[in-house]
Amino acid sequence: MLLLAGIVAAIAGGATYFSSRGHHAARAAKPGTAAHRGVARSPFRSRVPAEIRGVHVTLGLASLPGKFQSYLALTSHGLNTIELDVKDENGYVGFLSPSIPALAHTVGAARPYYDVAKAVADAHRAGVYLIGRVVVFQDPQLTAGKPELAIQSKYGGVWKNSAGWGWANEYDRRVWKYNVDVAVAAAKAGFDEIQFDYVRFPTDGDLSAIVFPHKRSEARSTTIDEFLRYAVHRLHPLGVRVSADVFGLSASRDLGIGQIPSQIGKVVDAIYPLVYPSHFNPGEYNLIEPEAFPYATIVHALRDFNRAVRGEKARIVPWLQDFTIKLNYGLEQVGEQIDAARAMHAGGFLLWNPMGLYTSGALVHTTP
Repeated sequence: MLLLAGIVAAIAGGATYFSSRGHHAARAAKPGTAAHRGVARSPFRSRVPAEIRGVHVTLGLASLPGKFQSYLALTSHGLNTIELDVKDENGYVGFLSPSIPALAHTVGAARPYYDVAKAVADAHRAGVYLIGRVVVFQDPQLTAGKPELAIQSKYGGVWKNSAGWGWANEYDRRVWKYNVDVAVAAAKAGFDEIQFDYVRFPTDGDLSAIVFPHKRSEARSTTIDEFLRYAVHRLHPLGVRVSADVFGLSASRDLGIGQIPSQIGKVVDAIYPLVYPSHFNPGEYNLIEPEAFPYATIVHALRDFNRAVRGEKARIVPWLQDFTIKLNYGLEQVGEQIDAARAMHAGGFLLWNPMGLYTSGALVHTTP
């Protein structure tokens, strides 16, 4: 998820959420009253936290003895959510179960990084909301094992991005089914939410060499929306929420990658914009160096998302920067981002650090 600077002009996002903060609990209605009859039962197996406060955990980290439990221990420091890789950027699926699709075994993607039953049980025992991350279209494992499912190059063979990784074909419904089959396995294992990442068209590499088999004459955003509708159709009956990671500037302008938040917000239950200040180019939002102004950067980015998804059902929760690129980021800078997310009425926040090293005190940060 962590993108190299310069791949895209910037990554930012915005937020809208519905909080219990400031609202008084309603008096319990007597059985048989209209209020009692009007209470709809949630279709989801678990309640989402009023304010998500979470971190990302990779397959590699989850494979280390006791490491996942060490993240769960952060509940004493404010944590209530963990986003755990189910299928990562390498195309690896992190656990084995009878529900894992046969294709994952065929292409060598299915790996026993962690015991999914134990991870789910431990998370729920700790009162942690568990999100499963499924990286969709960047998939070097699937495209190596089944090149017919990949984006092709006009020069022959599988097209690869600037990092040398193959991408699955966004138009191929077999790719859709494979990824949602993996998500279904995670849902059946007990994850509370499935979050789709890299749910977009490529942004880097020789884009002029791309050939899409089965390409349809439709807007790219339609393709992405339809994939997400298909995922929701299969996952909602299992009682899990469905969400998507998006580029932050997708709320400000069309980036040509198929992510239009105002449309996606009609489909999924939550949108997670990537709003790392270090990834904004100088001058974005009229800030000379956005990385030096984390509060202002997040506020500007989230404002665009608020406008884009106003009136839609999607809850917006931003990914915040807890790593250093050029300027040192510590508790002060992470805290400013959290303050900005709260000021823009975000549904909480998730912290991203590619090494899994999170700033002490950030999750329990109190906004003045």
